[in-house]
Amino acid sequence: MEILAFGVQADERPLVEKAFAPHHDVRCLDVFLSEDTAPIAAGYEIISTSVNASLNNRVLQTLAAGGTQMIAQRSTGFNNIDLQVAERLGLTVARVSYYSPYSVAEFAWTLAMAVNRRIVRASNRTRDFDFRLDGLMGRDLRGRTAGVLGTGKIGEAFTRIAHGFGMNLLGWDVAENPECVALGMKYVDKDRLFAESDLISLHVPLLPATQHIIDESALRAMKDDAILVNSSRGGLIDTDALVRELRAGRFTGVGLDVYEAEAGLFFLDKSLEVVEDDTLARLVTFPNVVVTSHQAYYTVDAVSQIIETTVQNVLDYQAGRRSENVLVPAAPAS
Repeated sequence: MEILAFGVQADERPLVEKAFAPHHDVRCLDVFLSEDTAPIAAGYEIISTSVNASLNNRVLQTLAAGGTQMIAQRSTGFNNIDLQVAERLGLTVARVSYYSPYSVAEFAWTLAMAVNRRIVRASNRTRDFDFRLDGLMGRDLRGRTAGVLGTGKIGEAFTRIAHGFGMNLLGWDVAENPECVALGMKYVDKDRLFAESDLISLHVPLLPATQHIIDESALRAMKDDAILVNSSRGGLIDTDALVRELRAGRFTGVGLDVYEAEAGLFFLDKSLEVVEDDTLARLVTFPNVVVTSHQAYYTVDAVSQIIETTVQNVLDYQAGRRSENVLVPAAPAS
C-alpha cells in the first residue's frame, strides 16, 4: 500500500521515507492539505497530514468521497480537524499524543533569551560592523519570577530550566504537577501569575476554554517590563490586543513561535508576495518582538519521534488496534 503524506518539509522527507520503508511505500508532497489540494488524495486509503493542514468539512468530504479512510496527523495539536464531521463520515483520525517535550521547552527559552538579551538586534548590527551596545541591555533572570501557564510535560521541562536559572516559580494549570511542586513551584490563579511574573511562558493546549486566554485584560495585568513567550498555539493570544499593548511601549520582549492566523503563511515562502495580514505585518516591526515560524518542535529527535508514532498509528489502524493516539476510531464494520 502507498501512503500519501502532505506538507512534508525537505528536512523531514528522508526521515519519513526511512520510517515507512519497512512497511509501506510513501509519497511525500510539500504542499499542505487544503480544499485546493484535497483531490490529490483520491484513491489513497491512508493519508498523513501536518499541523497546518486544513481538515474542515469540505476537505473531509472530498477525502471521504475519494476513498480515504484514515488520517494520521503528524502533530499533537488537532484543532485544525473537524472531528465531528470526520466521525460522521466514518474517517479514522489519529495524532501524536507525545513527543520530546525538550524540543519545545528549549526553544521557548531560546525565544525568551533572544528578546531579553536583544540577540536579533545585536546580530543585525554586527553584520553591518556596528558594535555599539546602545539598546542591547538585558536583565539577569536569577531571582526573578517565571510564570508557567500549563505544567504538563513541556511546561515541566520549561520549569526545570527556569529552576536551573535560579528563578522563583509560579504555575497555573487545572491540576498540579508534583514534579514542578518539588522544584519549588507555587500554584496560583492566573491573575496573580500575570501580575507577579517577570517571564510568562504558555504551554496549554488550544481549546474553547483557552482561546485568547491571553486577552486584553490579561495583558494589562502583566508587568510593563514582562517577557511573554508563546510556543504552544497562536490562538492562546489575542494578537490585536497584544499589538495595542506593544504600541503603548509595554513589555521588555515578546517571543512568538506561533500565530493565530498562521495557516496559509507559516511553512511557506511569502517573501515575494504582499502579505495582506496587517496584524502580522505590524507585529514583526516591533524591535522587542521575535516571531519564528512554528519551529519549536523541529529537532531531529522530536521529528523522528513524531514520524515513528505516525507509522505506528497506521499499523495499529490496519491491525484494528486502538491506542491513546486515536481521536476518531474506525467505524464499526456493518
